[in-house]
Amino acid sequence: MIYIGNHISSAGGFAAMGRKAVELGADTFAFFTRNPRGGKAKDIDPKDVNELKTILKDNGFGPLVAHAPYTMNLSSGKDNVREFSVNILKEDLIRMEYLPGNYYNFHPGAHVGQGSETGTEMIVSALNGAMFPEMNTMVLLETMTGKGTEIGGTFEELKKIINGVNEKDHIGVCLDTCHIWDAGYAIDESIDRVLDRFDSIIGLDRLYAIHLNDSKNPCGARKDRHEKLGKGYIGEETIKKVVQHPALQDKPFILETPNDDEGYAAEIDWVRRHMITYNEI
Repeated sequence: MIYIGNHISSAGGFAAMGRKAVELGADTFAFFTRNPRGGKAKDIDPKDVNELKTILKDNGFGPLVAHAPYTMNLSSGKDNVREFSVNILKEDLIRMEYLPGNYYNFHPGAHVGQGSETGTEMIVSALNGAMFPEMNTMVLLETMTGKGTEIGGTFEELKKIINGVNEKDHIGVCLDTCHIWDAGYAIDESIDRVLDRFDSIIGLDRLYAIHLNDSKNPCGARKDRHEKLGKGYIGEETIKKVVQHPALQDKPFILETPNDDEGYAAEIDWVRRHMITYNEI
């Protein structure tokens, strides 16, 4: 069994997100910690958070997957951008303590011409300055397409970041199906082979969440354009194998497909109807 949900707007507060998720048939969801383009986060209302916790408990939710804003680039070559990004990271990880036991996902960053090694060192430094021993959040590096100067387009690049992080009990990976496909990992040919490679480099014990998306691009295109499930190059049969894979059970799966509420509800229902494992086929 997996948990399935989608990105939900945080504009109405925490409890409103929980109610919307239940309405869509979800038992997990993702939300941006602040406006996806950055800026100041809203003040947290403890009563609102507690109401969400009740909704999650009453409806058997799995872990939630908070998402950092897209403007956060810990490996930026511009001092003001990097300082802004580091401050977001520190603030977000403190705020996540209001919802202990959940996940904080972010795009590792783009080195913008400084080189992958320099960019990786910056990301590690930022994480080590923001993470703390008593934290109750799992920080997840997202697999990327490798377009431009993105860091994280290979499992090896993510492993280098993990190796440098001090709080290794609180660092993991969110695997995005569109991103790894666009990066050149042919999950249509063999999802087993790709996951075996992930396991040999990073370790499946560090894989905590899945972004479940199809892709508008052929494998290896490095373009990052998400598509509705079964409507893109990855295809319905491969998406089914991902959902059913034994190594991916008990994890939150987050839809980031180009949908409205009706479309998300339909995809959540589709995934639920295919949530049998290999051993049950």
